[in-house]
Amino acid sequence: MFLPTEIIQKKKLGLEHSREEIAFLVNSFTAGDLPEYQMSAWLMAVYFKGLSTQEISFLTEIMMRSGRTIDFSAGFYGTKNLCVDKHSTGGVGDKTSLIIAPLVAAAGVSVPLVAGRGLGHTGGTLDKLESIPGFNVNISIENFREQIARVGTSIIGQTDEFCPADKKIYALRDVTSTVDSIPLICASIMSKKLALGADAIVLDVKFGSGAFMKSLGEARVLAQMLAEIGRRAGRKVSALLTDMSQPLGRFIGNSLEVGECLAIMSGEKFLGENRFDDTVELSLALAAEMIFLGGKAPNTTKAYEIARDLLQDGSALRKFKEFCQAQGGDLNSVKQSSKKYEVRAASSGCVQAFDTEKIGLAALSLGAGRRKVTDVIDHTAGLQVHAKISEEVERGDLLFTVYGENEALFEEAKIMLLSATNISLQKTRSPSLIAERC
Repeated sequence: MFLPTEIIQKKKLGLEHSREEIAFLVNSFTAGDLPEYQMSAWLMAVYFKGLSTQEISFLTEIMMRSGRTIDFSAGFYGTKNLCVDKHSTGGVGDKTSLIIAPLVAAAGVSVPLVAGRGLGHTGGTLDKLESIPGFNVNISIENFREQIARVGTSIIGQTDEFCPADKKIYALRDVTSTVDSIPLICASIMSKKLALGADAIVLDVKFGSGAFMKSLGEARVLAQMLAEIGRRAGRKVSALLTDMSQPLGRFIGNSLEVGECLAIMSGEKFLGENRFDDTVELSLALAAEMIFLGGKAPNTTKAYEIARDLLQDGSALRKFKEFCQAQGGDLNSVKQSSKKYEVRAASSGCVQAFDTEKIGLAALSLGAGRRKVTDVIDHTAGLQVHAKISEEVERGDLLFTVYGENEALFEEAKIMLLSATNISLQKTRSPSLIAERC
């Protein structure tokens, strides 16, 4: 029998826990036997003293086993192909899952995804999908498994069956200022990924002003630790470190991002825009990693060519339509706001930099996200980005177009967007989107 105070004291002194000690804490807290104040004390001790790789592996496994697990490795539940999962640490305008899932499925790799909702200034894949009328992200696990076998991909939300320990611990981390602990982040992410039981996992770890990890160094540490935890659990893992110093793509907001993805997969314009090079580049790079790990190409170069061809010949779009229809979505009924407001440059020059987090918060202020769980999202709310870093603008040129149903919110968003945009006469280069692979 363990005493919680002794375990807390041990971590406070920077000593390493046994698997049994971590299991006692996590399982007791999940069952309601350990009070929040003691779990909070342990989380704060972890925040300051950290966890070893072995401790993170223990914590991840115990959280994973706190609920239901699925084995989606090849051959289970009628899947004939290898299954590859994908995770992004979140960013502004990050919509790649909507392209990657059908694209990789079209290449013959099964893609089961359990996605999340918007968190703070970052958007959520589930919210984007729910801007498609009728789309059901809450299908049963049995239907989820059947759809993977039949269609090749499905995206659902986390249920109470998966990792209940993570859900309860995360809620406590959120109110105790221990969210930004890399060991706790790793355990939270990988417990959910491992519970899904895919053969391999591809990670998109972001850094920059619009990411949770602000520096490349922080992102590298996180990516390496996530990959190590996955490999210790017997999964193949690769990670890309990607720049989030500016929004990804040209649209931010749920139905707007769906529109951008449809435009990319169909080769058409959306709201007069077709400059989606960065969204395409990142989607293809991540898809290539998944196709390679899924055994459909001998290397990532060949996998990239396969992904590019499937995007260009319409295979990804056809699979996306099939996937949406399977989950009840009506792509012909996606609504866009008829109300808009233009934000124009106050001076001439070159776009030097963005406070990308503030741009995400501007979209949030329009109703594209939630400040609290009970908030109702305006799926049509969001932004169109007309000028990116290194692009030249003249005074009066369009910087952003603001969309949404509540016009009273437009002026506040304008003020935030202008303060988030740095324009000067000095020229600069566009940042490289993909910094490293690990």
